[in-house]
Amino acid sequence: MKKRVVTIVGARPQFIKASTLSREIKNHDVFEEIVIHTGQHFDKNMSDIFFDELKISKPKYNFDINSCSHGKMTGQMLIAIEEVFLNEKPDLVLVYGDTNSTLAGAIAASKLNIPLAHVEAGLRSFNRKVPEEINRLLTDHLSKFLFCPTKQALKNLKIEGITNGVHHTGDIMYDATIFAKDYINKNLKKLNNKFKIRKNEFGLMTIHRQESVNNKIQFSKLLDYANKFSKKNNIKILFPVHPRTKALIKEYKLMSNFSFLDPLSYFEIQYLLSNAFVVLTDSGSLQKEAYFHKVPCVTFRSETEWVETVKNGWNRLWTENHYESRQKIFDYGDGNGAKNIINILLEN
Repeated sequence: MKKRVVTIVGARPQFIKASTLSREIKNHDVFEEIVIHTGQHFDKNMSDIFFDELKISKPKYNFDINSCSHGKMTGQMLIAIEEVFLNEKPDLVLVYGDTNSTLAGAIAASKLNIPLAHVEAGLRSFNRKVPEEINRLLTDHLSKFLFCPTKQALKNLKIEGITNGVHHTGDIMYDATIFAKDYINKNLKKLNNKFKIRKNEFGLMTIHRQESVNNKIQFSKLLDYANKFSKKNNIKILFPVHPRTKALIKEYKLMSNFSFLDPLSYFEIQYLLSNAFVVLTDSGSLQKEAYFHKVPCVTFRSETEWVETVKNGWNRLWTENHYESRQKIFDYGDGNGAKNIINILLEN
């Protein structure tokens, strides 16, 4: 009898991570995967296109829960997920990262005594004012399997007294980047024709976090920083605008050195990353993806959970003026993170 695995996703980074593991799950007849999409990212370019592009199994359940407060969103997701669990009776629940979808899935699984696996466990920014940090903490303490992308994540969990079920698997986002590079090489002409860019002559910028866009003063500071940065380095700024950010942009005069774009597909983002002079972002995922393409990053936050990108000179906070000495990061593994995770699950 197959082991029923419920995968819970709701946001762009989770679609990407889940795709790497879903492809590996399909290679093993012992698993049957059921996908729940909470609907946390609801724009077609933020959601549907990723399922099509990354060949993720279409969700059996789609809740369309979004555009409400953290508490309301998490509560509605918890109710809906619990109902699915009672109906599907899964043997394992897979959650990814640090979103409200992740926390809701973790709580529902815990209440029903269903084994929980957290992919990207152990990360800490040590800023509990940020919702994602609370989601990470709670999910880790509820999980049976904790799959850590870095050795620092292992240390963080040990400090909190979590040692059972903890594994350093490498980062499955690196698996995804290798997959993307192959796609880019095969579709280079099409991508070149669409974007008509020159390597190292632009910066790629994304801003979407609540603390960045809910405060107009802060958002204005970030745009001003990017504007000055572009002029100093004589580059354009390509800015794919997140739905949450779109309303804010309308209040600013268009700057000639900025190109505002609609949300892009995963492969399009990876293509731009591979050609960028720099990445300016408040995204956790893009900090690492920049490194995978060997592109320096400036992070629009007061701290980062991806401390190794800073220590090894590929990333800096926007409040700092210099990078550390640039070195290779070994923690992220060799692109076999998904295989490592599946092998652990097969043994248990």
